[in-house]
Amino acid sequence: MKVVILCGGLGTRLSEETQVRPKPLVNIGNRPILWHIMKIYSSYGFKNFLLAVGYKGEMVKQYFLDYYSLGSDFNINLSNGEINYINRCREDWMIDVIDTGLHSLTGGRLHRLEKYLPNETFMLTYGDGVSNVNILKLLEFHRSHGKLATVTAVHPVARFGEMELKGNMVHSFNEKPQTRQGWINGGFFVFEPGIFKYLKGDMTILEKEPLENLAHEEQLAAYLHDGFWHCMDTVRDISVLESLCASGNAPWCVWDKKMTNTSSLMNAFGEEVT
Repeated sequence: MKVVILCGGLGTRLSEETQVRPKPLVNIGNRPILWHIMKIYSSYGFKNFLLAVGYKGEMVKQYFLDYYSLGSDFNINLSNGEINYINRCREDWMIDVIDTGLHSLTGGRLHRLEKYLPNETFMLTYGDGVSNVNILKLLEFHRSHGKLATVTAVHPVARFGEMELKGNMVHSFNEKPQTRQGWINGGFFVFEPGIFKYLKGDMTILEKEPLENLAHEEQLAAYLHDGFWHCMDTVRDISVLESLCASGNAPWCVWDKKMTNTSSLMNAFGEEVT
């Protein structure tokens, strides 16, 4: 099953970083947030990626073209150019990097990918958000309801800090946590190929008419995720995610927790999910 990641936006709210690189290549720890997102999916056995690039898309292409060589140690014979790689950097991922236009909107980027997703269920998320959502349970939920689309609903990060009061005394103080009230679109979608009937061209905003119409027709289900989710919209968001990485216990790093393996994935669905 393919995983589409939207990587082409301008990232104007993070202009401090995106003036020089596309948002998905902004580092969290020593890796781009795009790499973290791909690791989330691959840890559950989903390793076939379709990256929809646009703004500074050549940098995403170059990142993966150089990934193997720059991530590995090597020795080189300068007399003949022969290179021998040592401690090779390997990810067993298959990646299509597709230019979906500089100014295309979210639905427009997906619309341009239709020919790469012939008549098959696929997953899609944004190139700027990480979560500890269980991808297998998400997919199981999607298959259980038979609708065209599933969106992962998450609790937003509070804009301001929360205080719990007892009388006029502060009982607890939490600086900008995830709220426990309300749900928002957290990405991590699952779509059936029928979604393409709702997309009209480059200027289609996925989150407007397509999802609104799917909801009106009762074809959009929500997978409720009460766990960790965080998007990277501001410099402060980068600092929060960086600090979680530095702690050695970033909630989205499911690959470090060894939560899944290939045999369990095949047993869960009776098929190879990569």
